[in-house]
Amino acid sequence: MPPPDDQLPAIIEPLSPTPATIPASTYIVPALITDAGGERAGWRYVEFFTANINNDHTRRAYARACSRFFAWCEDRGLTLAAIRPFDVAAWVKELQEKHGAPGVKQQLAAVRMLFDWLVTGQVVPMNPAAAVRGPKHVDKTGKTPVLDAPEWRKLLDSIPAATLRDLRDRALIATLTYSFARITAALKMRVEDCAFRSNVITDSGRT
Repeated sequence: MPPPDDQLPAIIEPLSPTPATIPASTYIVPALITDAGGERAGWRYVEFFTANINNDHTRRAYARACSRFFAWCEDRGLTLAAIRPFDVAAWVKELQEKHGAPGVKQQLAAVRMLFDWLVTGQVVPMNPAAAVRGPKHVDKTGKTPVLDAPEWRKLLDSIPAATLRDLRDRALIATLTYSFARITAALKMRVEDCAFRSNVITDSGRT
């Protein structure tokens, strides 16, 4: 089982303030790591979180993901050298039963980056997570909220037309509403930039 969340700081921070010569066992390191490469592998694992990741939230999220992955591997009797891409794919498949696509992709990214770090540190010869693809996640929802037609009409009607300033504001907002122009482009417009149509089609025909 992975350590509970309240023990996560011990994965990425020393259990007690000690000099840099302390053993890696001062941190919580998965047994698969220390069994594979001893003290050197243990330090390589610790340095992935402490020296390679600057953001505290990312560090904690990645530590949680990697701890859960190695606990999953230990439950199945895998060693670090025995982990293959299909093992990582099986873990990802189980994750999808409990987590959404963004969460699964983040956890897979954590494991993939950790193995890259272990490969460059010569702890393992290859990255078993490199070829594993996470679930597809497509967000088709626009980030910018858009008013619908009745809301636009309510906005325009709320602007008075008593002064030239009121008329200017109504004209500017109406231009943005019907043209979807950028506000910087609308602010630079001049009267001569407008093309007035002489022919208007009405319900009764062309006038």
